[in-house]
Amino acid sequence: MQKALVWLRRDLRLYDNAALHHALKESEQIWVAFIFDTDILTPLKQGELDSKGLKHDRRVDFIWQGLMQIDDELKQLGGGLIARFGKPTECIPEIAKALGVETVFTNHDYEPSAIARDEIVQTSLEKLGIQFESFKDQVIFEKKEILTNSNTVFSIFTPYKNNWLKTLQEKDLAFYECNPKPGQLASIPKKLDLPFPSLESMGFCPTGIEAYLPPGSAGGQAFLEDFLSRIDHYQIGRDFPAIKGVSYLSTHLRFGMLSIRGLVREAHRRMLAGSMGATIWLSELIWRDFYFMILANHPRLVDGASFKPDYDNIVWEEGVHAKKLFKAWCEGKTGYPLVDAAMHQLNQSGYMHNRLRMVVASFLTKDLGIDWRWGEAYFAEHLNDFELSSNNGGWQWASSSGCDAQPYFRIFNPITQSEKFDPEGKFIRRYLPQLEKLSKKSIHAPWKVGHIELEAAGIVLGRDYPLPVVDHDEARKKTLVRYSVVKKVG
Repeated sequence: MQKALVWLRRDLRLYDNAALHHALKESEQIWVAFIFDTDILTPLKQGELDSKGLKHDRRVDFIWQGLMQIDDELKQLGGGLIARFGKPTECIPEIAKALGVETVFTNHDYEPSAIARDEIVQTSLEKLGIQFESFKDQVIFEKKEILTNSNTVFSIFTPYKNNWLKTLQEKDLAFYECNPKPGQLASIPKKLDLPFPSLESMGFCPTGIEAYLPPGSAGGQAFLEDFLSRIDHYQIGRDFPAIKGVSYLSTHLRFGMLSIRGLVREAHRRMLAGSMGATIWLSELIWRDFYFMILANHPRLVDGASFKPDYDNIVWEEGVHAKKLFKAWCEGKTGYPLVDAAMHQLNQSGYMHNRLRMVVASFLTKDLGIDWRWGEAYFAEHLNDFELSSNNGGWQWASSSGCDAQPYFRIFNPITQSEKFDPEGKFIRRYLPQLEKLSKKSIHAPWKVGHIELEAAGIVLGRDYPLPVVDHDEARKKTLVRYSVVKKVG
């Protein structure tokens, strides 16, 4: 009897899952496992510890709740989820050996540390006579599947997208059926049926994330259905943080609670039917593939290298003053309302609107002169949907050091960005209630408001709301000088 173990990682769903599909197709008896990786979880240090000394990390809570749903689904089918808190390099071979499986099925993970982990697991399994099979599942096209006419990888998005769309075929979006036969999902042997690790046992506390971001495939599907009812207006509303204009699917997609093939199927079908909103959304999904491809082909980016080497010559602000400026940025106390409101949104919820990610990144690097790597690390620690490739790509785009990045002389003006994308000040008021009584004209730059209006609004600058930490016009001049060391821009 062919026995198999399916190892879930970034594919936390039991439908349209490549690894699970192939395991069901090739094996008669199957178990499913997930390892809460101590190498990833132990270093996490998000926020303050609670009264029990437990760490507060929304992502861990989100994953945990999604896995509890998977465990329930598997139990209804006669199986159950084998969950451990430990090192996958040790746990997976141990579990596979104890179950007596012939094959471990999983889906590709593209981050350099994950690739190294999988190589260790594969070597250990082969020593036990167990095969290791991995499949493409979290992207549509990977690594070197989309190439230029000269068979090199792309570094500019638009030609990549055009080739991506030209290459796309129905088979690339195929739905992987995952319908087990009766008894095919085996019950967990008593010796392996250990209690499901609790959040507390792993050092984490509940975060309440489910109140606004329902976990699991069910939560993702509900969000998807809601978005599809709005998708035809996506191109209009996606830049305005005060309205419900985006999909809010990034975290479910990040952890594989939704299938990327399913999302692209919907977007592509609607694009062909003439939906401009779906066309723009599909382009955003292709950006995701693009950044995965960039990281896979340029792993040096993980170590902090600029995609454009010349940009590593830039001298960023350092020392006590730089740390003070960075702290103000992190805490939403820069004196620029849209920037501060965006940082409050991130710190309070783990989410930040995409337009605002560009605004705050530009502000950190080009107004404050702070190294983009500081911002990249802060986002990595706080974003629910943190994705190494997209996060690195986004920060290098904003700082102009990345592939197909904005020119170094393009410097977002935080006031005009605020006036354009939050014209009524509704988003600002939501996160900065102390500015609530300012008019829609004045709320974007309180330091320019007259004394009488400030007094009427009950605001004393420097007490109720900070004065600007920098002058944008002066900062812009300094940035142009700072970037003058760059020999080659593009």
